[in-house]
Amino acid sequence: MPLQNRVTPLGELIETPERGLVYGNRGRLHDESRRIRRSYDGRRWIACRLEFRGRRRPDPMPPGRYTGLFFLDDATALAAGHRPCAECRNADYRGFLALTGAAGADELDRRLHEERLGPKLERDVGSLPDGAFVLLDGAPWLVLDGELLRWTPGGYAERRRATGRATVVTPATSLHVLASGWTGTVPLVHHNRR
Repeated sequence: MPLQNRVTPLGELIETPERGLVYGNRGRLHDESRRIRRSYDGRRWIACRLEFRGRRRPDPMPPGRYTGLFFLDDATALAAGHRPCAECRNADYRGFLALTGAAGADELDRRLHEERLGPKLERDVGSLPDGAFVLLDGAPWLVLDGELLRWTPGGYAERRRATGRATVVTPATSLHVLASGWTGTVPLVHHNRR
């Protein structure tokens, strides 16, 4: 039975058998029965590699420890308000941090947290960088190569031309980083694009 630890671009935690390409956390969210009790625990929301230095994560919800989360890809993690991990993705983290102008992780995490909780802006879809997410008809869509791709837990479904205005899901700090040409070492976009 799937756990409620898969993250949508909207930051919601859902149950689905698809695991995705990126791992991460936002603190301890589960109880001793492995039920999600809160949506976050602190401001440090990170996106990690699935594997790092041979470390295995056989249980994403160990008692008394952080809740392991799974994202379809890095674009999904960024849209949900996560940033690269300073340990397992150090080069990605340093590049991301440098593009934000933040003095360090605490300032970056504080900024991203405010953007996660703040109002969402509406923008012209054609002005957004590849890897950004928008909300159309209540569903998250990825901006990629002049198109919009509808997000699903297992990949991207239908396509549309990237035109008009839409509510932007990806936090402004991460939008700026994506617009600067940053790409991390984990897949920015899942390979399953129909």
